[in-house]
Parts: sequence; structure tokens; C-alpha cells
Amino acid sequence: MLQKAAALFLVCVSMALCVSCGPTTSRYLYAAIPTSDQIVAFREDPNSGILTQLAVSPITAGPSVQSLVIHPSSKFLYAANAGESDVSEFLISPSGALTEKTPRTSVGNAPTVLAMDPTGNYLYVANSGSNSVSVLSINSTDGTLSVVPQGSGSGTTAPLGITPINMQVSPAGFLYVTGAGQPGFVEVFSVNGGVLTPLSPTALFFTGTNPYGLAISPSGGFLYTANNIDNSISEFTISSSTAAGSLTQLANSPIGQQSGTTTPVALLIDKTGAFLYVANQGSPNVTGYSIDSGGGISLLTTSPFVTGAQPGVIASDPAGKYLFVGTQKSPFTIQSFSLDTSNGALTSVNPYPVPNAPTSIATTF
Repeated sequence: MLQKAAALFLVCVSMALCVSCGPTTSRYLYAAIPTSDQIVAFREDPNSGILTQLAVSPITAGPSVQSLVIHPSSKFLYAANAGESDVSEFLISPSGALTEKTPRTSVGNAPTVLAMDPTGNYLYVANSGSNSVSVLSINSTDGTLSVVPQGSGSGTTAPLGITPINMQVSPAGFLYVTGAGQPGFVEVFSVNGGVLTPLSPTALFFTGTNPYGLAISPSGGFLYTANNIDNSISEFTISSSTAAGSLTQLANSPIGQQSGTTTPVALLIDKTGAFLYVANQGSPNVTGYSIDSGGGISLLTTSPFVTGAQPGVIASDPAGKYLFVGTQKSPFTIQSFSLDTSNGALTSVNPYPVPNAPTSIATTF
């Protein structure tokens, strides 16, 4: 009897220790590989940041799959197929496997960037071949997409005054699109029922040359662009009152990158809104900055953080404990980093090989 009681006590202690270790539910990471028309799928250990490629990976995707986004329910993944001018919907199984639903949804010419509103009701598609945005409503039950007609005379897409290179939706529901040029622009839209309206009285805001990177703080108060040619970061406040959604550049903006870091192409703000990370395609590293209460950024003393060659895309796991960086020069990898939320320092967990250059990374919630 005493032996049974002791055994029961050990089981209870083991269970308690296991619970204290943190979540054990698997999460999944997906990366778009356009050169091979594939999506690579990994299981992420939420306690270590270790990635394990699924047996079913890589998964066949549409022609020149460029951008991925996952619905907040973690049931649906959407992929923009630049080579076919449409969007695919995949069902995500509990094991992480993807099953594509057909038919694919037609959009504008050469879709390259996807963004989703915080509620998961609408999917926005930036079409670089037709300088337009398509808006698709999402059926919350099965993920089916439906085209939302735009304003009078616009047809099924909303025209842009720029060639889109990046796009994000703010927590307040405004859509921000960056456009290439010297100078570059950020174009802002208000959204009503999926219909886009250029912000009035001004929808276009100047930023640096070729702003490939774009990030909005979790609070919705600040916006940043990574200016590829200028090797700089532009800082903006987002108005929440008069001319809500409009941008005002900070007095010290843009900020030049630190020595040894060149050609910034992607931005990410951590889940707490305390740190900004920059993937530098011209150098094998990621730059890290702290963000102050006014939106200004300051270089971390531990920055830069070494990556593989030509880091071009960066994403976070849903808990904000790990960052994932995709490198775009052989050997192609997804590199996992742990994030110290007390000081913003990144520590490499491990690089994981992928078939070719990844252009987008998405993780389940």
C-alpha cells in the first residue's frame, strides 16, 4: 500500500513539473519557396524553438508562391501565387499537414504580398503586376474566400498610386502599403466592410528609397519602414485622433543603420512592442533596436546578431519567445533564435535547411 502511495506521489510530482515547464502543444511554421512552387512545413517546439520538418513536407503549392498568412483560428493558411494571379486556401490539420481547397481565387496581376485584418474577416492581396489591392472576405466556418467589389469604377480591385512592395493592417483597421521609388511612399486606406478608401485629405506619405520592410507596433501607435537603398529605418507615429490613421515622421527620422549592416529588407516588432529587428540582406545579420515610449529606436548593445547569408524574411512565434529568419543565399535555411524579452538579445537555436530561398514565413497561433 505504501509503495502504491509513493508511486502515486511521484506521478503527481512529475505531472506538476511537466506543467511548470510550459506549453507542450505543437505549433507549426510554414515557409514559401517560390522557385520550386512549394511550402515547407515544420513543427515548432514551443519550449525550445527547435524545428522538425514534417514527413509530408515540402508541400506542393501554386506557381511562384510568394506570400503566406494564417487565419487567427489556425485552421486555414492562404498563399499568394504570383505566377498564376490567384490565392490558394489550405486547410491545416492537427498534425500540421496542409490540404488545398479548390478552386483557387483569382485576384489582380502578380500577387506578391498578403495581409489579414486582426479579426480574420478579410484578406488583403497586393498585386505588384497591376498596382492594385484585392480584398477577399473570409468565411469563418470553412475559410472560403469571396471577392469584395471595390468603390465605384474600381471593379474587383482597388487601384494604387504606387507599385506595392509590402503591406500591413494596423490594430485600428487601417491598411498601409509601401511602394518602391526614390523617395518611396506609404499609401494609407481606411476600410469599411472590406471596401478601401484612400485616407483623406492625404493618403501618400514620403519615406526612404525602396521601403521593403514594414512594421506596425502592437499598440498601433508607431510604423516603421526599412529603406533598402538608403540603408536606413524611418520612424512614424500613427494618429489616433485628428486624421486618424495618418503618419507623422519623427524628428530624428530616418535612422542610419549601424556599421557592418547593409540593405535592410524586412522588419519585425516583438510581441511586447519593446524591440524592433531588421533583416539585412546585404550582410549576414539582423540588427536589433529598443523602442522608447515615443516610438524612437535605439541600437541594442548586443546588436547585430549573426545569421546565414542574405537574411530576407523574419517572423515570430505566437508567444514571442522565438524569431525565425529565412536566408536567401545557399545554403538556404530557416534559422531559429530565442529572444530574451528583458534586453532584446537573440541567441541562435539552430539553422534548418530548406530547398531554396524562402520569401515568406507564417506560424500558427
